[in-house]
Amino acid sequence: MKHLYNIAEQFMLEGTATEIKTLGEGFINDTYVVTTERRRYILQRKNHNIFPDVPAMMDNIKRVTEHLKIKVVERGGDPEREVLTVVPTKSGELYHHDGENYWAVSLFIEGSVTHDKADTPLLAYMGGKGIGGFQAMLADFNEPLKEVIKGFHNMRWRLEQWDKALTEDKAHRKAEVSEEIAWIESRRAKMLEFWAMVERGELPMRVTHNDTKLSNILFDTNDNVLCVIDLDTVMSSTSLNDFGDAIRSYTNTGKEDDTDLNRVSMDINIFRHYTEGYLSERGATMSANEKEWLAFAGLYITFEQVLRFLMDYIDGDTYYKTAYPEHNLVRTRAQYRLLQSMEEQYPTMQRIVEELL
Repeated sequence: MKHLYNIAEQFMLEGTATEIKTLGEGFINDTYVVTTERRRYILQRKNHNIFPDVPAMMDNIKRVTEHLKIKVVERGGDPEREVLTVVPTKSGELYHHDGENYWAVSLFIEGSVTHDKADTPLLAYMGGKGIGGFQAMLADFNEPLKEVIKGFHNMRWRLEQWDKALTEDKAHRKAEVSEEIAWIESRRAKMLEFWAMVERGELPMRVTHNDTKLSNILFDTNDNVLCVIDLDTVMSSTSLNDFGDAIRSYTNTGKEDDTDLNRVSMDINIFRHYTEGYLSERGATMSANEKEWLAFAGLYITFEQVLRFLMDYIDGDTYYKTAYPEHNLVRTRAQYRLLQSMEEQYPTMQRIVEELL
């Protein structure tokens, strides 16, 4: 780990690094805790294969966090605990490039805890408050952010990729998944209709986090929301994407790659509690169209994930890591069962949103 001390030395740390330890098992970035005589920091190696424009990504993070800090100060909060703080290099840059990799540092938020799963209604509610509050504070952020991942949640772009995958049929698997292909095609028009509202501006462009799983929210020891973290994917899109992604993640009673489809469904109680928490923070800053289409966002994002898993299977498993040859097909079917459960409960989802607004 000697080279990590050299990397840490490039940043404006209070004191000298005395210890560096690995933190977690990141799927994208490598993350470390750096300890100095005075405080702790998070050091990350940014994956430039996933994020080809790290400077643009870090610029997005800087602008968003500066806006959030102003909001937190205005309400009397602690900006170092309630907002991610980027630590610059000694030359004033937001990142260090060592010739091969990009590195970034932020303050370690002491006394914080994370949760991997919303296994109680209260955690679902607090998770909703976390993302809802994040979006509410950014509702008046009117500057466009750079697109760090091309076409993310853009259904027109995804379906262009899909059509290309079907035409090329690289792994010669298309013939065996005709039923699954029909799932996608039967919903194509409806999903494009939703995205067209974004293109026409009927659903406004907002700051979106784009990875709203529960573990990306820091809580204090009493499970009150402290801070939304992992801002690498912040971009401009409809804020409904974040709500939909959270519903897909939080409410699934099974696993994303569950082989027993009887275990997979949408937990409507978790949906209600997440939505209640979300709207308690976000409702006042939403447009009429955002409120009307909020519940549908869960279906939209889940459909997109069905499409992406199936597309990768047809392509020969080139994007997602797989544990066995049919893994992406198993994921496709499990996500499709979740989508079906959402569709079956969609009228109830809409009623819950209306009741809570």
